[in-house]
Amino acid sequence: MSNVEKEPGPQPPSPAPDSAEPEKRKREYKDFGHEEEGPTRALVDMDTIELKAEDLYDKEKVDLETIVIDDVFKLLQCDENGLSEEEAARRLELFGPNKLEVDEQNPFLQFLSFMWNPLSWVMEAAALVAIVLSNGQGQPPDWPDFVGIVLLLFINSAIGFYEERNAGNAVKALMDSLAPKAKVKRAGNWSEIESATLVPGDMISFKIGDIVPADCRLTEAINVSIDQAALTGESLPQSKKNGDQCFSGSTCKQGEAEGVVISTGSNTFFGRAASLVGQDDDTTGHLQKILAQIGSFCLITIGIFVLAEIFTLYAGFRYSYRRGLDNILVLLIGGIPIAMPTVLSVTLAVGAQQLAKYKAIVTRITAIEELAGVTILCSDKTGTLTTNKLTIDRNTIQTYGPFSAEDVILLAAYASRTENQDAIDASVVQAIGDPSRARAGIKLLDFKPFNPVDKRTEITYREEATGKLKRVTKGMTGIIIELCSRNKTEEIENRLEKDVEEYAARGLRALAVAYEEVDGDDFEAEGNGFELIGLLAIYDPPRDDTKQTIDDALALGVKVKMVTGDQLAIAKETGRRLGLGDHMYPAKVLKDGPAPGSKHGSLDEMIMDADGFAGVFPEHKYEIVKRLQGLGHLCAMTGDGANDAPALSRANVGIAVEGATDAARGAADIVLTEPGLSTIVHAIRQSRVIFQRMRNYSIYACAVTIRIVVCFAILAFTYKFDFPPFMILIIALLNDGTIMTLSVDRVLPSMTPDSWDLAEIFSYAVAYGIYLTASTVALVCIIKETTFFQDTFGVRLDTDFPIASNDPQLHMVIYLQVAIISQALIFVTRSHSFFFMERPSTALMVAFCIAQLISSIIAAYGDWGFTKIRAISGGWIGIVWVWNIVWFIPLDWIKFAMKATVIKRLRQRHEAKVAQEAQTGVPMTRTQSRAASIHESLYSNRVSFIKRAARKVGFGQKISMKPEELQRFSSIQAQRVGATLARNPSRTAA
Repeated sequence: MSNVEKEPGPQPPSPAPDSAEPEKRKREYKDFGHEEEGPTRALVDMDTIELKAEDLYDKEKVDLETIVIDDVFKLLQCDENGLSEEEAARRLELFGPNKLEVDEQNPFLQFLSFMWNPLSWVMEAAALVAIVLSNGQGQPPDWPDFVGIVLLLFINSAIGFYEERNAGNAVKALMDSLAPKAKVKRAGNWSEIESATLVPGDMISFKIGDIVPADCRLTEAINVSIDQAALTGESLPQSKKNGDQCFSGSTCKQGEAEGVVISTGSNTFFGRAASLVGQDDDTTGHLQKILAQIGSFCLITIGIFVLAEIFTLYAGFRYSYRRGLDNILVLLIGGIPIAMPTVLSVTLAVGAQQLAKYKAIVTRITAIEELAGVTILCSDKTGTLTTNKLTIDRNTIQTYGPFSAEDVILLAAYASRTENQDAIDASVVQAIGDPSRARAGIKLLDFKPFNPVDKRTEITYREEATGKLKRVTKGMTGIIIELCSRNKTEEIENRLEKDVEEYAARGLRALAVAYEEVDGDDFEAEGNGFELIGLLAIYDPPRDDTKQTIDDALALGVKVKMVTGDQLAIAKETGRRLGLGDHMYPAKVLKDGPAPGSKHGSLDEMIMDADGFAGVFPEHKYEIVKRLQGLGHLCAMTGDGANDAPALSRANVGIAVEGATDAARGAADIVLTEPGLSTIVHAIRQSRVIFQRMRNYSIYACAVTIRIVVCFAILAFTYKFDFPPFMILIIALLNDGTIMTLSVDRVLPSMTPDSWDLAEIFSYAVAYGIYLTASTVALVCIIKETTFFQDTFGVRLDTDFPIASNDPQLHMVIYLQVAIISQALIFVTRSHSFFFMERPSTALMVAFCIAQLISSIIAAYGDWGFTKIRAISGGWIGIVWVWNIVWFIPLDWIKFAMKATVIKRLRQRHEAKVAQEAQTGVPMTRTQSRAASIHESLYSNRVSFIKRAARKVGFGQKISMKPEELQRFSSIQAQRVGATLARNPSRTAA
């Protein structure tokens, strides 16, 4: 049994039983009309419902959105004088603020989180080895290595923390600019308060240009028109009358209104949409997964050689406890790319600052990396592809009388308001070019504005040139044609009906215009009869730069799909105008699937083939994005309204366009602050530049890991070579300082979506690492086994030949050789051709030169006893430089040889796999184990462990934003709302 019943309404008069004339066919014109439902009554006793959230928002008991307004006041226990301040304060405590709370991360814990990943753990373990396990055999703890490791960790964390806080502050500055207010009546007096303090039962008012601050029911409406495009996706504002509902976040486009607040915060229309936004709490981003795999490669490599050293050095060579530990420390410190998370974070942070120059604010920094790989861009239509501003389509104007198309537009402008305009009046006046022409040459005598009953406007004026009285009306087609007594013939009506249907098929709204003359001087007298003179087509035009943006996106290998809440015909017409295509489907196919016998075998095939979908709701947009991701695509979504928020959150990259609601901004990863979509193309290109920098660094980091681990393990196995761990720390510190400049390196973006081919990265790394290992091992062999350098260049070491494996000066020679050529490798990994063909950034060159100068100075003057090294002569420094230059030149040839062999085969295998996926329609991905998922999450800076620890030690208290910051839906907020709604099913939307 239903809980509501319809109020009896007026019944239409019955037709006469005997009619002499046949009944004329009722014509229906598809234009501005919309069906209206009458109010309902609650079938529950108002006295049994307590004023609390569990009852107030339980639609099983009562629906505040549809019950008669008198019952609303009874249920909310309020009246038109508003609540008292005491009662408002009590309800604020009961229902909570009209916003969603924000958790701010503790800065100290944010800093520590940069040390919470497996790569850092290995370095931290090395520090413990140096300070705890190194005690023994009469020697103190290894303080120099411990201090060096801790310093390296803190430097990397400090850089990452600084850059990320900068990026966060930019977003905070954007949100600080939002300070909504609400006009409320409390105890009979009107005042302005923060929107966040509104409660159910408050009386509010708003006028043209205001944002509706909370869901409300209107108690007084004077010619009110509300723009709900951000909620429903429809371009046309909706007329509202007493008793109608207005949604929080919609905009008043015309008139003034008063209403009673029925829901606030998470229980508004926005709040119910938010339950979808945080539905999938996937804290592991795409970049974290890549980091995990690269980190695993390095850790496994190090682990293999550490085990080999333990067995060889202790079991085979019978090393003492302390001597073996030093060798293991060399592998741990030198092999771990400790700077990798920081370098990638800094690269992304610098990229975010560069995107800000294009008026794009990045709210989730790893989204930049994902944007580089986006293959499909799903875009909302209203306000995103289009201007969300109604316009007259001059090319489709129809005329029915002696007036030209320009005359029809001018007369329609006469019948429009020039001030306090609604969207239709504004579009008509704008169509004449100069708004002053709407009143030029005429004297206004009477004007009747649009109202929901008459559904038309009318002007009576005196033409100054002739002195004649004239009258023009414009409005809904069916209403206007009934007024046209002078030329309403069967032929005209048939033609009008055909034109309106043609407009509707193309997604254009029809606006009829009629004209009559008035005899005499009485402007209230009846005229000589209206004559239909024209039909105007109204549509929401595409933005000027949208077509070029779509063309540019397609050129970059990104397919664009339109996903809109508007009608199918309107979507198709917009698609045709943009060159996007009109192969679009209504939203119901997402539930019903492809029709039997259609060319699509499955819904996934249909989604991939479609140019877009129309009539969609938030859950439809969410489902489309989710399915595209299931097919293996990285998906971006643009939007501007609350109806886009769930899909923006689900997409790999959510993009909120300029003028977006708080809901869309909070759910998005990138917020555009400039009109148009051209910024997206800039962002895609910039993200691909950033991706290339990260790829170049990843190859370098893995190659250096191979180079250090394999090199020093071989030297230990061959010559019992005990390299001092502290000098490896010096190499790591100089490397990190240089590599940080990769974040601003000069690289070219690719013309196709980027993707992480880790097999390719690891193949390059192994080739480079083995080659550089050979360069060091060969140098040691020549120095130890021959006197070539002494005989040829006249240089000497302090000890005579044969040179001992652990001679302090030999250590210095190897230190300098490893430091120079390891850093020089970056010039090879960053280029696709010869290294000298692609000019690096000035910052990279300067940093490299400074690092090599420091390395050479250490080699010339370093004489630190605790490190087991001793300075070498200028002759040996020159030999090392020449040696490295000779070995560096063939590195490019190794790169080309790898491309022609191993990399070529890897790409052929990948292309074959993609082709097979295209045939089967199913991406060939293995189901991920829970262990792998946990491992990947460890590379996210926002780890749950840190948060739990924060609560344990008292850092976990909620930190609220300022009251005026009505930032409704940040990602954290959305997750919390989703969790709240899940715990309280009665609060979810029916």
